[in-house]
Amino acid sequence: MGAFEDGLDRADSGRFTRPLPKSAPARVRFLVRSLRGTRAAAAELGVSQRTVERYVRGQLRQPRPELAARLERAVRARWQPKVRARARRRAADTGGIVIETRARFGFTAAPGSTDDARVRLITQHLPPEYAARLFDARTAGASEQRLQEIAAEGLGEIYFRDRGRRADGLQVEFTDIDYVELDY
Repeated sequence: MGAFEDGLDRADSGRFTRPLPKSAPARVRFLVRSLRGTRAAAAELGVSQRTVERYVRGQLRQPRPELAARLERAVRARWQPKVRARARRRAADTGGIVIETRARFGFTAAPGSTDDARVRLITQHLPPEYAARLFDARTAGASEQRLQEIAAEGLGEIYFRDRGRRADGLQVEFTDIDYVELDY
């Protein structure tokens, strides 16, 4: 996963109304219920079906660190889907999305201007139409590059061009991402 996909997942996690199951057996039971079977849960986790059955019965309690990480990611990805959908719908309709990033920004503009790329720390609220575009692209399976382009368009329009009040025709290049945090 890329920086934007991880950022959207973390933003989703911030909307949970109940905590994730704490123990490994509870997490595996949730995964078995959500995937409707031990075979599908085993395939998701990359373990045998028998291992999943042992976790469900409580015979195994402490997974290896790499299995614990896969288990947490799988449960987090399926936890409270209606809550996530409601938060995304609210962000896409009225709230918008806040992006905080440290990355290299460069520009293509008129010759003779000072458009050299440099690292900037930017925290900016993007309007609902950019949130909707990000969510739609993520749902459609867009690449990390496409999500980055949508964010660059939004930052270019809101932060650099100030909704058309300055720097007309400025094209923003968004590269060398150090980190991205999203919230809605």
